[in-house]
Amino acid sequence: MKSIVQRHSSNPIITPNMVKPTQGDFKVDGVFNAGVTRFNDETILLLRVAESVITENEDIVGVPVFVKEDEHYQLQVVYYDKRRDSKVYDFSDSRTIRRRSDHKVVHLTSISHFRLARSKNGIDFHIEDRSFLVPESQYETWGIEDPRITKIDNSFYITYSAVSEYGVATAMIKTDDFKDYERLGIIFVPENKDVSIFPEKINGYYYAYHRPVPKEIGNANIWVSKSKDLINWSQHEHLLSVSEDGWENGRIGGGGPSVKTEKGWLHIYHAADKNDCYCLGAILTDIDNPGRIIAKTQYPIMIPEASYEKDGFFGNVVFTCGILLEEDLVKIYYGASDEVIGLAEVLLKDIYEVLEK
Repeated sequence: MKSIVQRHSSNPIITPNMVKPTQGDFKVDGVFNAGVTRFNDETILLLRVAESVITENEDIVGVPVFVKEDEHYQLQVVYYDKRRDSKVYDFSDSRTIRRRSDHKVVHLTSISHFRLARSKNGIDFHIEDRSFLVPESQYETWGIEDPRITKIDNSFYITYSAVSEYGVATAMIKTDDFKDYERLGIIFVPENKDVSIFPEKINGYYYAYHRPVPKEIGNANIWVSKSKDLINWSQHEHLLSVSEDGWENGRIGGGGPSVKTEKGWLHIYHAADKNDCYCLGAILTDIDNPGRIIAKTQYPIMIPEASYEKDGFFGNVVFTCGILLEEDLVKIYYGASDEVIGLAEVLLKDIYEVLEK
């Protein structure tokens, strides 16, 4: 297998050392999985920024978490001592702390918020020091992750994963100017993520792709749903399954919002194999029915090949939350190794050539 995309020569275009931590005792572990759109002649990236606590002792783990105080949620740090707590908790995965008795995740070791980045050329970005969105509810106390931006008329709807002790839900906000926003609440309950909304109504309905995660029966597959108001979603139908072998035999999930082409809706999705290697594939769906797949790539269009994709905070990962279609060029903004952001480009005709009916 080999990627058909062309990586930009400036990759990675955004790295953790380009992002200012929110406070002095924090460090930025990763900036990745960004939503993308165009606004006022600029390319806008909504960055997922993951931070962790700096500790001088490697046996001490600081866990950032939002706690409610006087009707507002404030960031606090809970400390664990590996020497003292290792009989109860498993610290082997640097990303999580698990309870040994039932293997449940009891904390994440980093917490994510969103930061805006702007660019005139889509390559060189100015990253704002101020957070655009931070956790503000009981469903976001462990962070907010993986934003996806859909422009509908003159408004931008941003879906994202809301993470807490209750699980991973999908929440949404609305903005008209990327300055102020309105919180619209939870639109898919746990565990459901990778939600991308289509940019226009189709036969009177809004459509969305999403990825529920069954715990006992079934796999993490992509589903499609309809809505009249973007808030209440129904008529849920299965869209795409993991395969039994090969590059998508672990889990699959949606990428950024679909783009409209002359042949149908193009959607770039991600898939992981059982070794947690994440690649990107593509599907083409009916222009009048996004629940009907016209064609699908048999092999990935992008696999981890560059050093920053194979090695990093969580290696062998390419993952997209947003693409742009500019004339006949598909621009894929993607997270690599849960650490940096890259840009890859591919001609629409080249994707058509590898789509199979």
